[in-house]
Amino acid sequence: MFTRHYAHWPEGLPKSFPVPRESVYENLAKCAARHPERTAIHYYGTEINYGELKRDADALAGYLQQRCGVRRGDRVLLYLQNSPQFVIAYYAVLRADAVVVPINPMNLAEELRHYIEDADTAVAIVGQELGERVAAQPALKHVITAAYSDYLREKTDLPLPDFVRAPARSRSWRDALGAGLAPGLHQAQPEDLAAMPYTSGTTGKPKGCMHTHSSVQATTVAYLQWRGSGDGAVVLSPLPMFHVTGMQAGMNGPLCKGATLVVMSRWDRDCAARLIERRRVTNWSAITTMLVDFLSNPDLDKYDLSSLQVLGGGGAAMPEALARKLEEVFGLPYVEGYGLSETMAPTHINPPQRPKRQCGGIPIFNTDARVIDIEKLIELETHEVGEIIVSGPQIFRGYWKQPEATAEVFLEHDGKRFFRTGDLGYYDEDGYFFITDRLKRMINASGFKVWPAEVEALLYGHPAIQEACVIGAPDGYRGETVKALVVLKKNIQGTKPADITQWARDKMAAYKVPRVVEFVEHLPKTPTGKILWRELQEKERRK
Repeated sequence: MFTRHYAHWPEGLPKSFPVPRESVYENLAKCAARHPERTAIHYYGTEINYGELKRDADALAGYLQQRCGVRRGDRVLLYLQNSPQFVIAYYAVLRADAVVVPINPMNLAEELRHYIEDADTAVAIVGQELGERVAAQPALKHVITAAYSDYLREKTDLPLPDFVRAPARSRSWRDALGAGLAPGLHQAQPEDLAAMPYTSGTTGKPKGCMHTHSSVQATTVAYLQWRGSGDGAVVLSPLPMFHVTGMQAGMNGPLCKGATLVVMSRWDRDCAARLIERRRVTNWSAITTMLVDFLSNPDLDKYDLSSLQVLGGGGAAMPEALARKLEEVFGLPYVEGYGLSETMAPTHINPPQRPKRQCGGIPIFNTDARVIDIEKLIELETHEVGEIIVSGPQIFRGYWKQPEATAEVFLEHDGKRFFRTGDLGYYDEDGYFFITDRLKRMINASGFKVWPAEVEALLYGHPAIQEACVIGAPDGYRGETVKALVVLKKNIQGTKPADITQWARDKMAAYKVPRVVEFVEHLPKTPTGKILWRELQEKERRK
C-alpha cells in the first residue's frame, strides 16, 4: 500500500471510510426528510427546496416505470444542459432502478445515434433545444422533452441564455410530472449499475463506463468531506453535469451533504460573479479556461467575492501565473485534483492545507496509486516517470459490452486489481502525483476530452479528404486545440483549410472541430500502413 502521502493528510480526516451500502438516490431521500424546506437548487433566481426536488424526481420515476416501461437495469439517456431538469431526471432514473446515460448536449445527431444504439436505450429525457436531433433517432420509443423556462418562476436581471428563456413548446415534461404516478418499491442494490458516462479510446468509438451505486458513492461522499464542507455549503455549478467532474463536484457531492447548488446552464463570467455575490457562494470547482475568462473580466472588482472558501478543479494543470492571480483575487489556493470517467472523478486531490501547483495531488480515501514501467510493469520509485495505476472503490466495473477493452485496462499488481489510467506521471518524495503526459491518445481542449480517432472517422466523410491524422496543438487559451493534418484526394482543387473546418462544424460537436487544418503531401506510416500519429504529435509539440 502506498502510504508516504499520509504525512500530509488533511487534519482530522480518516485515511479511509466505508462506502455507503445504499443507492445514490437515498442521499437525496435522506436530505429531503431532514431538511425539506432547505434550498437544494438556485436557478437564475428561482429556489427549489429538497422536498420539491424529491417530489418531482419521484413523480418522474413513476412515469418512467408506468408509462415508458423502464425496468431495473434499463439505460435512460439524459441529453440536457445543466438545469433543475437534469438533476431531477438523474435522480428519477436512479429511483426507477435504472441507469443514467448522460450525453454531452453538444453532440450532433450522427454522434447521438452511437450512444443510443450502443447503450440499447429506448427512453430519453432531452432539452427542447435538442429536439430535432432526437427526432431523427428511430430507436427511441419514449422521449420526454424539457423546457428550462418551466423552472424560471421568478423574474431576474441575470443574463439568461436564449434556450433557457425560450417558452415551452411541449407539455411533455409537465405532463410526466403531473400524471401523479408513484414509483414502485426502490430495489437498487450497491452493485447495480447507476451511471454510464461515455469515454473513448484509440478505436474512436466512445465506450460506456459502467459505474455502480457503490462506485458513484465512493466519490460522492468524498468530495465535500475532503474539504471539510457540509451543511451550509453553497456550490456554484457551471461545469457540465454530464461529465463526471460536474456530476460529482457540482451535483451528487453537494446534494449528499444537504448543500445548495447554484446551477448555471451556460458559462457566463458576469453571471457567475453576480451569483457568487448574491448567493454567497462558498465552493466552486472550475477548469482553467473558465477561470482565465473570469479573471479577465474588467468589471471583476465591482463584485463582492469574499464568501468563497473553496476553489478547485482539475482536467488540466493550472498555469503558475494564473494560480498566483487567483490567490490575489480570492485569497485562496486553487486546489487541483485528478481523475477520469473510469474513476467517477477523483482518485487524487491536493491536501487543502498544503496544495502543490501543477500537481494532481495525493490518493484520496481508500485509494491506492502506484507508478509502473509501461513495458516491464514493475513498480517505479520517486520521480521516475511511468504509467499511473489506481485501485479503489471508485473504479468502474468495465466498458459496456466490451470485455476485451476492459481486460486491457486492468492488471494484477501486489495482490490487487489496478486500473491502468493510460496517463504518464511520477510521484515526489512527499507522495504527491504529477501528470506529465498521456499514454492514451487524447486531446484536452478546454476541459473537453477529444479522441482523435473519432474525429478522423468523421473527417473521412469529407469528399475531398483522402487521409487525415488528428493531433493536439498547443493553445494559449484552450490548453490544447484540435489540429487535422490532411492529405487531399488527387485532382481536388479549390478546397481550403477553412472549408474543412466549416464542413466539420455541421458533422460534430463544436469542441471536436479541427480549428487548425494543415494540408500535407503524405502522412508518415509504419511498414504495416499505420499512420505514425505519435511522431506527428511530438513534432507539433517541438514547435
